[in-house]
Amino acid sequence: MTKKIAFLFPGQGSQSVGMLSDLAKSDPLVQETFGEASEVLGFDLWQLVQEGPAEQLNRTDRTQPAMLAAGVAVWRVWQAQGGPSPAWLAGHSLGEFSALVCAEALAFPDAVQLVAQRGALMQAAVPSGAGAMAAILGLGDAQVQAVCREAAQGDVLEAVNFNAPGQVVIAGTADAVERGMQLAKAQGAKRVVRLPVSVPSHCALMRPAAAQFSATLETVPFNPPRIPVLHNVTVAPAAEPSEIRRLLSQQLYSPVRWVETIQRLPQEGVNVLLEAGPGKVLTGLAKRIDRRLTALALFDPEGLHHALEITAC
Repeated sequence: MTKKIAFLFPGQGSQSVGMLSDLAKSDPLVQETFGEASEVLGFDLWQLVQEGPAEQLNRTDRTQPAMLAAGVAVWRVWQAQGGPSPAWLAGHSLGEFSALVCAEALAFPDAVQLVAQRGALMQAAVPSGAGAMAAILGLGDAQVQAVCREAAQGDVLEAVNFNAPGQVVIAGTADAVERGMQLAKAQGAKRVVRLPVSVPSHCALMRPAAAQFSATLETVPFNPPRIPVLHNVTVAPAAEPSEIRRLLSQQLYSPVRWVETIQRLPQEGVNVLLEAGPGKVLTGLAKRIDRRLTALALFDPEGLHHALEITAC
């Protein structure tokens, strides 16, 4: 059976202190990539990633460059090892920037500056503690959307990440999210988990950040991607730099349509998904969305070598 590959790039939530350390020991490209990012940022990103503290790494303005560098580093190692090129790329939220770098639509140093600015704008858009996010497990999409409408009570509360069947993330003002959590439990949700995040991403509270980020995006050159990238907002590729900029701005306050993204890939002939970055969050989600797909994570040498063997067949 012919292997047709898509690369997936994770976003915030997959980071951890010590991530990619094993891969870095076996390939200097990892640390070199973080070194490039450090030059742009003006601080040692690799040291933060390896030594913490976790509170600093989990700050969105630090997490975003760290996750970008992680995805690009794994991609570079894959290429250096002779791994076959993917037919498609996709990234979950922030991961979209990693995908665009690997598609050669965006230069890596420009992307580092962009995501650092993106994180700072998101952090500034909502006062600390005023917003929240929570994962709702065990309810359908329509049920979660109905919960949001009922629990909003004039505040912002939206379903923002459609991650897998029965796994939807909500975001909004802290009080509204708390009401939504309680209502979801009453509606029969199997599990409701408040997420340890510093900003309520992908909801209307991010519109001020998006307006400012849009202006920043205009200062950075983009090229038509050499590999098509499925965007979170449209579940479709974009070729024009102006359209890519618009989608990256709109993404800040729009839902991440991840289930639809994974469902689209086999329609394009893809049968192997490779997750480039720390951890295996997207690999797990893919298996829940479509069990026919082979999904593999590349965060350590063992996973990388296994994927090289699988895709060489």
